[in-house]
Amino acid sequence: MHCVRKITDDLYWVGGNDNRLALFENIHPIPKGVSYNSYLLVDEKTVLFDTVDWSICRQFLDNIKGVLGDRPLDYMVINHVEPDHAASIEEILIRYPEVKVVCTEKAVLFMQQFGFNIDGRAVVVKEGDTMSFGKHNVVYVTAPMVHWPEVMVTFDTTDGVLFAADAFGTFGALGGKLFNDEMDFDRGWLEEARRYYTNIVGKYGPHVQSLLKKAGGLDIKYICPLHGPVWRNNLGYFIDKYQKWSTYEPEEKGVLIVYASMYGNTETAANYLATQLVEKGMTNVAVYDVSKTHVSYLISETFKYSHLVLASVTYNLNIFPPMHDYLVDMKALNLQKRTVALLENGSWAPQSGKLMRELLGQMKDMNILDPEISINSSMREEDGDSLAGLADSIIESMK
Repeated sequence: MHCVRKITDDLYWVGGNDNRLALFENIHPIPKGVSYNSYLLVDEKTVLFDTVDWSICRQFLDNIKGVLGDRPLDYMVINHVEPDHAASIEEILIRYPEVKVVCTEKAVLFMQQFGFNIDGRAVVVKEGDTMSFGKHNVVYVTAPMVHWPEVMVTFDTTDGVLFAADAFGTFGALGGKLFNDEMDFDRGWLEEARRYYTNIVGKYGPHVQSLLKKAGGLDIKYICPLHGPVWRNNLGYFIDKYQKWSTYEPEEKGVLIVYASMYGNTETAANYLATQLVEKGMTNVAVYDVSKTHVSYLISETFKYSHLVLASVTYNLNIFPPMHDYLVDMKALNLQKRTVALLENGSWAPQSGKLMRELLGQMKDMNILDPEISINSSMREEDGDSLAGLADSIIESMK
């Protein structure tokens, strides 16, 4: 039984949802599931924009058949060859043997590497190339490293539809809702949109900026990403989020405290600092235990807030391992432009503060506040005074 949604008079969403997958890319938890979006245009020619993950291929094929009926499929436009969007290419090739595959030259190479035989079917396009499918005309815009090198986006100039590949994507199964105005995006989707962008695309901010500049010259009325809702109004809201995330500008003025504690003493210090900040008027404070919070959530929150406090116990003369992993992820995802305060703890030879400072020094435009706070084993009265002073320094740095 097919299950589709109409986007315009002749454009259909033919994707599906996966609520069974636990880890996206086998690393990022997706407790709210994920959608795999594919779109089918029914014009003088029929055109499929991308495919779906193998996990929902049966539903996908039913959806295409439900829209096309006995009509052939003329074109399949592949904007991105990552398997969560390209795994079902071969099934389409088998069922529609006359279909032509439109993609970039590098996408042809990747499809060959994944074992898809498109010999004689490939229509290779490059930046600025156009095609007409009848009433609808499209232009192809290359988007390398957003977030793979073969990526392009396709813009339907007739209806103003941007088929955006992995740009503007969001974690979360759609649950019957497709459009941004059918949901409370701020409340139910923004955190998953940020977590998707920062962990999947975050490293490639300059490349996203390049795509945003190209998109700025297009009269976009719909954004059709490969994951998450389709945007048909208030586009500027989401584009502004991408502008901030891709330039590593904080979304909000606030303080993120991430602590690593073995027996609760560093946790006590982190909570004391949070209390001091709130009492002094900075109420936009979030506190996380690095050992209990998946790093994808921490990265998302780090992109959100302007100020960061890292509080870590020393472990084997090093940074506590989950805190070290978090810092390595921050560096790998190109995080920058944050103000950071450091708090270390150790019963003997505290080292974590110095080592965290060294790792932060490898990142761009990170302002590390002095003084660094060092606690021996557990908090004392004088440590409370030091943390109150640190709260003052953090608040002063926000002015």
